[in-house]
Amino acid sequence: MSINNEDSFLSLQQQLAEAPIPEALNILYDIYPGRLTFSTSFGLEDQVITDIISKSVPVSIFTLDTGRLFPETYTTWSGTLERYNLLIKAYYPEEDQLQAFISEEGPNSFYQSVDLRKRCCFIRKVVPLKKALKGHAVWITGLRAEHSPNRNEMQVIEWDDANEIIKYNPLLHWNTEEVRNYINKHHVPYNSLHDRGFVSIGCAPCTRAIREGEDFRAGRWWWEDQSKKECGLHVHQSITK
Repeated sequence: MSINNEDSFLSLQQQLAEAPIPEALNILYDIYPGRLTFSTSFGLEDQVITDIISKSVPVSIFTLDTGRLFPETYTTWSGTLERYNLLIKAYYPEEDQLQAFISEEGPNSFYQSVDLRKRCCFIRKVVPLKKALKGHAVWITGLRAEHSPNRNEMQVIEWDDANEIIKYNPLLHWNTEEVRNYINKHHVPYNSLHDRGFVSIGCAPCTRAIREGEDFRAGRWWWEDQSKKECGLHVHQSITK
């Protein structure tokens, strides 16, 4: 079975919008066996999903290693492998692209302008992502609407036109307390930076802890205007296929 028209896609949206995550994964796997993939950056949300996947249907897992991650992120990565004994495939920037960019603009040019920062994100994240998603039908993410105003109109199930793939955002409407409660209840390993004020954790030069009263996204690219704080991985498209 495949989702090949707008009516069937809308039906899938309705079916999975309120479904428990394990049930939704089973349904998606029945439709696309062997073609579900999950992208993890080892944040709280991703660790919740990894724990659920470890008890569910086969889902391939990948991560994007930008080369500028926190040491604590690599520690969490190692701890996740030890805990779940799952294969997590790493994707890296294209060497020639990254070498040219750094040679021309410098290693910290992303601080100089939004355009340069987006070029850096494109090379380190977007290009490797497209490689990772190739051949898959469903992309599972740890996105939460609470993390960014740009995500408020996203759906639990939506069509990602940029990558031509169904995107499943199972924790979209979870709040921080629900995520933390799951982590604690199931003793899920997590990044220690979350206990030091880091909410959304990305590359080390582009992430800081948030201060009391600040927005969730304040710790990412804090030198930029709030409306520009996306890296290009999650560009919201029409909810229909």
